Amino acid sequence: MTVGNYPSPSASQGAGTKAYLESSEVESLEKCTGNLRDRLLVRLLFHLGCRVSEALALQVEDIDFNQGTVVIQHLKYRIKLSCPICGTRLGATHLFCPKCGSKIETSKAEERLHRRQRVLPIDTETLGLLKEYIRRGGSLLRDGKRLIFGINRHRAWQIVKECAEKAGLPKLVNSESGKTHNVSPHRLRDSFAVHAVKLDDSGDGLRLLQEHLGHRSFNTTARYRKISGTEHQEWYQKLWSKKD
Repeated sequence: MTVGNYPSPSASQGAGTKAYLESSEVESLEKCTGNLRDRLLVRLLFHLGCRVSEALALQVEDIDFNQGTVVIQHLKYRIKLSCPICGTRLGATHLFCPKCGSKIETSKAEERLHRRQRVLPIDTETLGLLKEYIRRGGSLLRDGKRLIFGINRHRAWQIVKECAEKAGLPKLVNSESGKTHNVSPHRLRDSFAVHAVKLDDSGDGLRLLQEHLGHRSFNTTARYRKISGTEHQEWYQKLWSKKD
């Protein structure tokens, strides 16, 4: 039995042929969580489509319960390489400085923190779960910050993997490399993106998705059209459609 362009969840268990999770499968994943914290983690990763690092950095102050929005902070460290002689910026493959011509034995590395933020809407049910979680004292005070989740990245991956195994969900195939992987926090982000594209793959829809996911390049967002199967399917059907 198939659903759309992919085998149904029951037909593909353990087959490792799926590229993403269906909404119903994420619901099963959520039901297999053992506590409210883990349920919120799975739900936020899918309903917001945020990165696991962004979810773990969430603070109580980032949530606006009146407006129904969440402020997502995206922090990224970048290494800037430069010539130790003249200070000209270098690429990772430079053997000689393009300005002074010096041979690059060792370049000068400078680590820079890039901070970006975006404000995302959040659905009413998830907002209610967040309010209940905070009311119960689930947030953790650390270094003066009231964190929603007091866990590290490794633990977050463990939670998602273990819940997927309890739910009997299949491993997923990377659509680009073809390699099979366990269900992970990033696969929930992928599933959100594919879910959004299947509902609206118009130019405006993809632009809004790009902003929501925090992609700088539109090409990064557009690849989800291919993962969802709609782009290839529509192209193929047009080849054989009857013309008046």
